[in-house]
Amino acid sequence: MAQASSVVYNNKRKLWVPLPLHGFVVAVAVLLLCFAPINVSAAARQQSPPLQLSQKLRFGRTGEFKILQVADMHYADGKTTPCLNVLPSQVHGCSDLNTSAFIQRMIEAEKPNLIVFTGDNIFGFEAKDSAKSLNAAFAPAIAAGIPWAAVLGNHDQEGTLSREGVMKHIVGLKHTLSQFNPSEAHIIDGFGNYNLEVGGVEGSDFANKSVLNLYFLDSGDYSTVPSIPGYGWIKPSQQLWFQRTSAKLQSAYMRLPMAKKSFAPGLVYFHIPLPEFASFDASNFTGVRQEGISSASINSGFFTTMVEAGDVKAVFTGHDHLNDFCGQMTGIQLCYAGGFGYHAYGKAGWSRRARVVVASLEKTDEGGWGAVKSIKTWKRLDDELPTAIDGQVLWSKHLTPKL
Repeated sequence: MAQASSVVYNNKRKLWVPLPLHGFVVAVAVLLLCFAPINVSAAARQQSPPLQLSQKLRFGRTGEFKILQVADMHYADGKTTPCLNVLPSQVHGCSDLNTSAFIQRMIEAEKPNLIVFTGDNIFGFEAKDSAKSLNAAFAPAIAAGIPWAAVLGNHDQEGTLSREGVMKHIVGLKHTLSQFNPSEAHIIDGFGNYNLEVGGVEGSDFANKSVLNLYFLDSGDYSTVPSIPGYGWIKPSQQLWFQRTSAKLQSAYMRLPMAKKSFAPGLVYFHIPLPEFASFDASNFTGVRQEGISSASINSGFFTTMVEAGDVKAVFTGHDHLNDFCGQMTGIQLCYAGGFGYHAYGKAGWSRRARVVVASLEKTDEGGWGAVKSIKTWKRLDDELPTAIDGQVLWSKHLTPKL
């Protein structure tokens, strides 16, 4: 898709801005970044509500933990909301309910331990009641009783709830592990910055350790700095929280009992891709790139922050519905999920899809379960089967990452 200063894509569902050269940010942009407004409300200073599920996330007896990523549902008003960009034979009767049915199919096919919704969960502009749309969008996960987590995209707040209100509503829903913001961070940008820990197999030596760390961040919606056009970005306050959280988790992992010399792997989820996603071409990724990389027009340095932390093995985003690739850069896999929702723009004849990630534990010398040995991924299509495609190993402790 050609770059332009402003492109309307399917009824203003995307704002397209040209990407800058990567690697350097002009001094003016850096200064503006540091003084960008911070969302601080009374609610943000309050402790996040306790998790609704009393059972801690942990690996099962098979030594695996499976995550289903759902990106860009764009849910609106249910059966009255039409599908976009489908084949002529699919138009009649196609609606938001097809998105709900797809989630149900994925739950039945994959039986995930956790579902992660990576933003644009609803298309607020066309939702008559944002709260009802959110309820309907997450209903399949809630009905299945599966733990789930969500972050915000750039369209969730465009209806009858503010961005803060959307996250507050999500946190109050059943079976969610989503959090409004970390209780220890008194000043932090955005809503829905939090982490989840995944413990080892119950009864194993690693039962009381987090062997897999999940980070969730609010990548914003649109720039609030007049001289910086385009989408939002992950701010310094969020990066500081991430750095401190990662360091704390790794310190705990490397302490007795069962002290480890290496870091527990981490996975990061947010909506808007980083500028580094534009570093790949067909020769060095798995999947497809069918549109431009709609990241922020400046580089806030979060990729470097993750590299310095040392534990992050993969990043998962949405936002660009026609991209579904994974590419590795400096030891971190950068992955799109591909468009999931039927009211989101897509490509007729190109199936809606979801990304699945599975972390597997190693066997100890005594025959029990130990630390994470590998992280694999594939995608599932909403076709007749549903078909699994593009299986790949994202990380293995026995392989040296490519730089």
